[in-house]
Amino acid sequence: MPIEVPAGTASNPSVLFCFVLFSDQAEDGNIEYKLKLVNPSQYRFEHLVTQMKWRLQEGRGEAVYQIGVEDNGLLVGLSEEEMRASLKTLRRMAEKVGADITVLREREVDYDSDVPRKITEVLVRKVPDNQQFLDLRVAVLGNVDSGKSTLLGVLTQGELDNGRGRARLNLFRHLHEIQSGRTSSISFEILGFNSKGEVVNYSDSRTAEEICESSSKMITFIDLAGHHKYLKTTIFGLTSYCPDFAMLVVSANTGIAGTTREHLGLAMALKVPFFIVISKVDLCSKATVERTVKQLERILKQPGCNKLPLLVTSDDDAVTAAQQFAQSPNITPIFTLSNVSGENLDLVKVFLNILPPLTNSKEQEELMQQLTEFQVDEIYTVPEVGTVVGGTLSSGICREGENLVVGPTDDGKFLRLKVCSIQRNRSACRVLRAGQAATLALGPFDRSLLRKGMVMVSPEMNPTICSVFEAEIVLLFHATTFRKGFQVTVHVGNVRQTAVVEKIHGKDKLRTGEKAVVCFRFIKHPEYLKIGAKLLFREGVTKGIGHVTDLQAITTKENGLEESLGPGQLSF
Repeated sequence: MPIEVPAGTASNPSVLFCFVLFSDQAEDGNIEYKLKLVNPSQYRFEHLVTQMKWRLQEGRGEAVYQIGVEDNGLLVGLSEEEMRASLKTLRRMAEKVGADITVLREREVDYDSDVPRKITEVLVRKVPDNQQFLDLRVAVLGNVDSGKSTLLGVLTQGELDNGRGRARLNLFRHLHEIQSGRTSSISFEILGFNSKGEVVNYSDSRTAEEICESSSKMITFIDLAGHHKYLKTTIFGLTSYCPDFAMLVVSANTGIAGTTREHLGLAMALKVPFFIVISKVDLCSKATVERTVKQLERILKQPGCNKLPLLVTSDDDAVTAAQQFAQSPNITPIFTLSNVSGENLDLVKVFLNILPPLTNSKEQEELMQQLTEFQVDEIYTVPEVGTVVGGTLSSGICREGENLVVGPTDDGKFLRLKVCSIQRNRSACRVLRAGQAATLALGPFDRSLLRKGMVMVSPEMNPTICSVFEAEIVLLFHATTFRKGFQVTVHVGNVRQTAVVEKIHGKDKLRTGEKAVVCFRFIKHPEYLKIGAKLLFREGVTKGIGHVTDLQAITTKENGLEESLGPGQLSF
């Protein structure tokens, strides 16, 4: 349940910290309040260990213990001796469940006592029992030349930039990107944290496989394009790869310029929680940095955004920001840093290390119980491997050797195929679980039959596809009037196709800011859609958002499962 934070609280991290602790402890979630853990009996110790297992399960391998706090959130504090004994017990509990503990912060409290009393916040982390490290996806947004790729290069390579973009060279995928210094495609970079909260990256000549093996938490950065002409690629990255969070990078010397507002609007429209990083502070005076911060705070507080900015200046602020960012949707942490001097880079690492997942283990289990559904986002041909598809498993479980169907094709059919092998974060993986991104090798399957926007599903699913669908939309901007016959590019998850407006229910036309239920028809081929899916459409300066409300389904029984398999396709 998100916490509603009183207005004005976020400007003062200390007040925010106290406000958080004075709220009652939730039964669910991964935060546990403990007044003291001094010399517990054997029975009490076993009970505490069981409780820790529950909290770790809720946080998918992570839990936060606040020692010296009553169950109702009252800050009581412990003496030095009591705190030492409590931490010793907590360490024993962690050893029992195979976890590590890291002290996040300590704070003295005013209590009716002559002895100084303090509370301590501790992070408990272990690799979950299924040996799947916690993986969070962070989309990187921001205007062209704001320093997005350079920041990722510095975080993942462990070396500072030389001021001319050396750190970003390893991230580029094409020659023209290296020559222009501008990202035009979607690339992925990984940053690992071990169970003690230490950074695991490429700095010690590690391979991606070694980083995965050494990490109990993984941050996958999705590096998106900043230039306006690559906007469709950026939207595809946000809608298709389902990021947990977004990081908006703003250059301190240029402030809010170019596509910054547009990217901010996209993150808000798709309800992706975002935090802000102001880069290049080494190029500017302190006054310029402060002006950029104030400019951002003003935009975030506007009625359209309605966010509470929280400027992070210390480790203590970073811990508070990470915990509140996941719990309260209206808090937006702001970091100021330099990729050249390394100023405040550690605060971003502390924040990412503590950042909890948005979904708990119960929601994950429910998704895994459903039938397999894999979104196809990328298609490759790898020598000696064959056709490979990249994407995200929306629901169910996918195993090596599993038989699935892929579609819809241009004529609305689904084709049988077999998953030969799976790779996740560049290392081999036998089982893929709901919410995880991976690449699947399909052997000799004909690549020309595949395209982005397809889905691979379990044959039992009997998937519904459609060419005509209805959506409840809000027209964000249009120069004149939006009416029947207008063509727009529609983005729904990994689907990206031109659609024509067939009908606007109850109205002849729409103007900027108006709502309506609109009937769209794909102009090329049918697609696999779900009711309730978020929709985003654009055409030139025209933009709108909404959600799918109804489908005119073409069932696979009408359409038929493709039985005649071409050369190289695999049958059951």
